[in-house]
Amino acid sequence: MSVASEMAQRLAREAEAVCRRYLPIGRREGRYWRIGDVQGTPGGSLYVHLHGIAAGKWADAATGEHGDLLDLIRANRGLDRLRDVLAEARAFLGQPRIGPDPDDRQAPVSAGSPEAARRLFARSLPITGTLAEAYLRNRGLPDIRTSGPLRFQPRCWYRDAEDRFAAGPALVAAVTDLDGRITGVQRLWLDPVGGGKAAMPSPRRALGRLLGNGVRFGVAHDALAAGEGIETMLALRRALPVLPAVAALSAGHLAALRLPSALRRLYIARDNDAAGQRAVDRLGERADAAGVEIRVLAPQAKDLNDDLRNHGLAMLRAYLRAQLAPEEGAGGWETGDPGG
Repeated sequence: MSVASEMAQRLAREAEAVCRRYLPIGRREGRYWRIGDVQGTPGGSLYVHLHGIAAGKWADAATGEHGDLLDLIRANRGLDRLRDVLAEARAFLGQPRIGPDPDDRQAPVSAGSPEAARRLFARSLPITGTLAEAYLRNRGLPDIRTSGPLRFQPRCWYRDAEDRFAAGPALVAAVTDLDGRITGVQRLWLDPVGGGKAAMPSPRRALGRLLGNGVRFGVAHDALAAGEGIETMLALRRALPVLPAVAALSAGHLAALRLPSALRRLYIARDNDAAGQRAVDRLGERADAAGVEIRVLAPQAKDLNDDLRNHGLAMLRAYLRAQLAPEEGAGGWETGDPGG
């Protein structure tokens, strides 16, 4: 084994300490250290493996650069000669190891945990002027009034079909519990040159704790609309912008949605398929047992977003009016405060 190979292996056993020394403003995310580039610029395109057989290996998705920790030290310190890189590595390995600050607010967390979801949402941007806004506009959802749970992440990481890390732009939606705490996120990767979804397997992926929770638009008191997809519930909110709504993100999660204790009427925006009907049946049974009145909002096409795109806002609003409880007054859900 060459001296360089042996030194790279020694550095790999101290991979996190190397990162904290040479890339100090980066952050640990699960089994990886994230940073913008080998010079230590803020960002997330460069990742370093901290554990396992690939420990010490790194790659920068933005530039295509990759290597081991000797290569990283060389680039970070601007060293041209191998002997200088080895000298720097020996000096580093001769220093005492300093662990992370126990008070560090960015201490390591599980990659799939609610805390990881909260950190991703916090690092994301408002959707105005982004690909996320363009995507929603192409789905017939311009000028979203209540985009609080929706943000844009220009470099959101995922594993590709070959189990490699890659990054791309994504719409990030905060999943919250009944108290408003973020418990997870849904990420929808977007085509970087268009207004649609990214051409990748499973462009929608969830992170954190979703069961019972959802993406919420408005604050529910005695009435609430619930459905599966974000686009479905945003279409409903275009037609009835005052009606509080929640997207549970799947039929299974819709069936298990937790309901506010003061709820008296639940509108379920059904997807027009077998799974959607099963979700309505199961959620309806639970709501009925809790004394909540159920009214189903059935689409003409697959879902309410398809109805909006196919027939326009005026027809969607008229179609929904006919399905509302007569005493609630559609005008209140459309423009004012329903029910007093």
